Amino acid sequence: MPIPDPNQIYPLPNYNRLCFLKNIIKNPNIIVGDYTYYDDFDNVENFEKNVKYHFDFIGDKLIIGKFCMIASNVTFIMNGANQITDAITSYPFAIFGQAWANAMDNKTYPQKGDIVIGNDVWIGYNATILAGVTIGHGAIIAANATVTKDVEPYSIVGGNPAQLIRKRFPQETIAKLLELAWWDWDLEKITQNVQHLTGNNLDLIK
Repeated sequence: MPIPDPNQIYPLPNYNRLCFLKNIIKNPNIIVGDYTYYDDFDNVENFEKNVKYHFDFIGDKLIIGKFCMIASNVTFIMNGANQITDAITSYPFAIFGQAWANAMDNKTYPQKGDIVIGNDVWIGYNATILAGVTIGHGAIIAANATVTKDVEPYSIVGGNPAQLIRKRFPQETIAKLLELAWWDWDLEKITQNVQHLTGNNLDLIK
């Protein structure tokens, strides 16, 4: 039986609302790993529309690992949304040019960095991820969560702002899983172990 092809756009027969995401991305500043899928209630082309304030001249990146699961209406807020907060006003005079063109001379807008999503991350419906956030491998982001700070590997977070609900496993198991890094195995080894990867006994993995 063949292994699913990571270069297929629509891996499920006769269903075009779930795609292997890397195959539809056009923006070079959005980087997506193999087998990460996006499911959209309406149209998978909505994904890039939900990456907000992502301006070429800023150059920040959205980086998503392999084997991630991203639900409909997940939104990524990039650095173009940032305004100055330590000045008298946060109003962006300079972007309107003319007599205001020099309002930001010798000043800069805040840059919080790239959004980095690890491998094997599940992001639930209508979640929002803010600029500069790193989400660790194996994390789960609950539906409607607003993630404003980094999420540790194999953590479940939810709420607004998102808070830790619990760790998925004891810390010792998390350390073993991070060392295992199964998402970096060759496809044949992953395929040989899919029954064990979908179980909970690490000792069975070979």
